[in-house]
Amino acid sequence: MRLLENNIQSYDFYIEKENMREEIVKGLSAPVKTISSKYLYDHRGSELFEMITELEEYYPTRTEMKIFNEKIQEITMAVGDVHTLIEYGSGSSNKIKALLHNFASLKEYVPIDISRDFLFQSSLELAMQFPHITIKAVCGDYTGPLTLPLEAKGKKVIFFPGSTIGNFEPVEVRNFLMKSAKLLDEGDGFLIGVDMKKDSEILEKAYDDGKGITAAFNLNLLTRMNRELGANFNEEQFEHLAYYNKEKGRIEMHLESQCDQRVNIGDHEFSFREGETIHTENSYKYSIDQFQTLAMECGFEPSKVWTDDEEKFSVHYLKK
Repeated sequence: MRLLENNIQSYDFYIEKENMREEIVKGLSAPVKTISSKYLYDHRGSELFEMITELEEYYPTRTEMKIFNEKIQEITMAVGDVHTLIEYGSGSSNKIKALLHNFASLKEYVPIDISRDFLFQSSLELAMQFPHITIKAVCGDYTGPLTLPLEAKGKKVIFFPGSTIGNFEPVEVRNFLMKSAKLLDEGDGFLIGVDMKKDSEILEKAYDDGKGITAAFNLNLLTRMNRELGANFNEEQFEHLAYYNKEKGRIEMHLESQCDQRVNIGDHEFSFREGETIHTENSYKYSIDQFQTLAMECGFEPSKVWTDDEEKFSVHYLKK
């Protein structure tokens, strides 16, 4: 543990480069090449994603924020008194600020993220605005095993905004929800944003914007591998590809090779055919009933749900 300011502590549980190399080599060696979407979020990737959230085409962040702005009093009443707020993925501080301002009983905030610089920067900014709250910044992978520095008292609530839950495969999402339930005691809660099913044209524009920022976000993964893993990807020989897979109910993001080529990561060589892709992200969409049924199967009781007027996005409060 390191003390960064009077009210902020940092905990580092993530050996980033070693984990990243092993997982990426394994993913690129598979018959269908994949890389986990968590590796999109280095410091530059996190900056680009913040730019994406402000795009006209990208409705999820704007719509979820509108729900929080309009329903914050209802959300505060539904959640009740909170001692500890745990956030998976400490992205934009706008949503968390709404909760930190309104949860009057809150004593500690525990943001978890694998992007070390981005995590500590946002935590320091929040520490200055909320000096009465102890902030415990945890650099780690919230999808893996973690021992969190939590006080053994008071009500705990997990906060998971942005519909990042959609990045998980069906088996993974169940494991993730059940693991989250184990962090909580009976009566604790989970406040989570979930993107809803809608017209494919709206979805595809949200993940392939006209300014090319989502493309830059996706392609930045190649730049990161070159910088951190000594790879030799040529960014100009790959293109961003995003489309809605209606059968599976998900948006898919890929990096498509524009020619036959070979790429090295250290001693590992990978062959790409023209048109072959690296699958970098899924974003599953859920109806309210579909997600609530899933939550009940994983140890939660649906308590309250809020949506926007057009029912593009939903915010659920689940009880352990």
